[in-house]
Amino acid sequence: MYALDWLGAVDSGILTAMAAIIDNEKRAQQKARAIASDIYLYNKAKIEEALKNDSFFDDPDLSELITEGRDLFRSGVTPEMFKRNFYDRAIVDRVIKPMAALESPIW
Repeated sequence: MYALDWLGAVDSGILTAMAAIIDNEKRAQQKARAIASDIYLYNKAKIEEALKNDSFFDDPDLSELITEGRDLFRSGVTPEMFKRNFYDRAIVDRVIKPMAALESPIW
């Protein structure tokens, strides 16, 4: 029995619509940006520290978050959309670029 069954959501198709796989380029980019933005929003201090110390890609906590986000993105889009690298671009645009004014040996 589904948790939403008591609401009638399963019968009305709401659950199906919520779990639909994205096959549209624009929606896949939106999903990637939303995931990356959440990573930035909830981990800004850790990201800032990692960039200052040139350890962004070596930090195990950040690597785990980025990998979890990638897995979430992969699970919600078609393989064709995943291959387009929308998620990796979103990480650069939404997580790294906002810190461009930060003093860092990376740039």
